[in-house]
Amino acid sequence: MLKARQADPDSWGSRIGVIGSRSKWQAFCKAAEEQGIEVRTPRSLKGDDEQAAFAELGLDAAVVVAYGLILPQAVLDAPRLGCMNIHASLLPRWRGAAPIQRAIMAGDKVTGVQAMMMEAGLDTGPVLASETTEIAPDETGGSLHDRLSSLGAQLAPRALEGLAGGMLMPEPQSDDGVTYASKLTAADQRIDWAGPAPKIDQQIRGLSPFPGAFFHWTPPGEETPLRIKALMSEYVDQAHDEAPGTLLDDALLVACGGGKAVRLTRLQKPGSRAMDADDFLRGNKVEAGARFQ
Repeated sequence: MLKARQADPDSWGSRIGVIGSRSKWQAFCKAAEEQGIEVRTPRSLKGDDEQAAFAELGLDAAVVVAYGLILPQAVLDAPRLGCMNIHASLLPRWRGAAPIQRAIMAGDKVTGVQAMMMEAGLDTGPVLASETTEIAPDETGGSLHDRLSSLGAQLAPRALEGLAGGMLMPEPQSDDGVTYASKLTAADQRIDWAGPAPKIDQQIRGLSPFPGAFFHWTPPGEETPLRIKALMSEYVDQAHDEAPGTLLDDALLVACGGGKAVRLTRLQKPGSRAMDADDFLRGNKVEAGARFQ
C-alpha cells in the first residue's frame, strides 16, 4: 500500500514509493489523495528536510518514472531495496532524457522498457527486467510512448515482486553500445531538407506529436514565413534532381538530399489544429515548384 506519493515536484511511498510530477500525473495524484495517500511536491530533493522526510517513510523500495529531479545519494540509499527506475529503452542504448524520440530518429528497429536499479550515474544502474517491442515503419513518438507506457506499467509490479522475493537479480549493463538520448532542442526540431529523405522521415515521426519537427513556408503573396509543424510523413523512393525543399507535386512531396523525397501527410500551422494533408491543401495554396525552407 502506498503511504505517500511525491513528484517532480511530486512523489513518495511507504512499502513502495512512486516518483513522478503533478503536471504529468494529475489523475494519479488525485486518486492517491482520494484514498488518503499523502502527495508531496518538493521543488528539490537536495534539502535535509526533504531527505529526512523521505527516509522516515521507511520504504522497502521506490519506483521512479519520468522524474525530472536528480535524486541525491541519501535518497537513493533510503529504501531498503533501493530505488528502481522504469526507463524507456534497452540500456545501455539511449541513456538520458529522450530515449523514445531518439530511437525513432535513429531508425532503430527494436526498443523496449526496462526496470533498472538507480545509482549516481545517468541511467547506468543494473537491470532487473525488460520488455521489448518492434518499432513500426510508421511509428511516431506518441504511439511508441503509449505502448512503452503500457509495457512499463506491467513490468513495474513484476520487477518489484522479483526484487523483493529475490527471484530477480540486477544484472550490470554492458560497457558496449552505450549511446545517450540528450534532451531535445530547437536544432533537433528544424528540418534540413538537404538531409537524406529516410532521416527526415524518421525525424518527423520521432518528434510527433510533441515537440514536432518544423520548417518554414512563405505563402504566395505574403512576406512573412510561417513556421509549419510536420507531424507525419512517409519516405518516397522517387528520384529527382530538384533543390532540397522543392515541392515535386501538388500533394506535398518534398525533395530531399540524395535525390529522394518525403511526402508530408499531417501538418499544423501556427494557431491552428493539426490536420491531414488534404485538409491542409484545401486551405493553403501549395503547388509543385514551391519551396519549403
